[in-house]
Parts: sequence; C-alpha cells; structure tokens
Amino acid sequence: MDGSTLLAALGLALIIEGLLPLIAPGAWRQAFSQLMQLQDGQLRFFGLLAVGGGLLLLWLV
Repeated sequence: MDGSTLLAALGLALIIEGLLPLIAPGAWRQAFSQLMQLQDGQLRFFGLLAVGGGLLLLWLV
C-alpha cells in the first residue's frame, strides 16, 4: 500500500464521518449525546465491532 492509497482511504473516511453532521446536525448531536451515556465497556465493544467490520471489508477487497 503506497502513501496515496492511504491518503485516499483517510479522505474517504473523513467524508463518510462528516456526512451525518452535515445533513442532520440535530440527529448527530442526539446520537453523540447517547454515546456519551454509554459505559466504557459498551464503547469498547462498539469499537471492536467497528474494527472487526473494517478488517472484514479489507479482507473481502
């Protein structure tokens, strides 16, 4: 993987992350406040799911 591919992947991640606050800032704020109420173990579990899903997508590609 060269540097341009890594930068393209980072750019795509930033675009995807920015879509919800751009389109629906109220819903994003509500979702974020609900995330703040989760315990550390729950957040770690969702982080683990996200990492696992990302690794699965990379493996499939």
